[in-house]
Amino acid sequence: MVIDFLKKVLKSFDCAGDGIALGFNERNMRVHGSIALVVIILGIWFGLAAWEWIIILILFGMVFGAELLNTSIENLADVIRDKEGLDYKATKETRDLAAGAVLVTSIVAATIGMLIFGSKLI
Repeated sequence: MVIDFLKKVLKSFDCAGDGIALGFNERNMRVHGSIALVVIILGIWFGLAAWEWIIILILFGMVFGAELLNTSIENLADVIRDKEGLDYKATKETRDLAAGAVLVTSIVAATIGMLIFGSKLI
């Protein structure tokens, strides 16, 4: 029984990993990844404190998570649109709302990042 449980848990991690990999097929996810890489390099350069790294990592998780949710919503909207024979406008609001969530998350992350890095320049 424990072995079956562990197999299911490992399978769920495998599926989640597949989802993250699929997310990086999207242009915006690669843009966020590139920005994250720059932030990591700058964080090392500026010698961020542990608490600053914790905040940065939380922000990475929020932005990447929002982008993955946005992509899943867009993919689901495509399936529904195609199945129902709808035009793009029928799912536009849903897509715009999901994209707006990513934008809000990204703006907040960028603002906090600028505050953290700006404090190093003063």
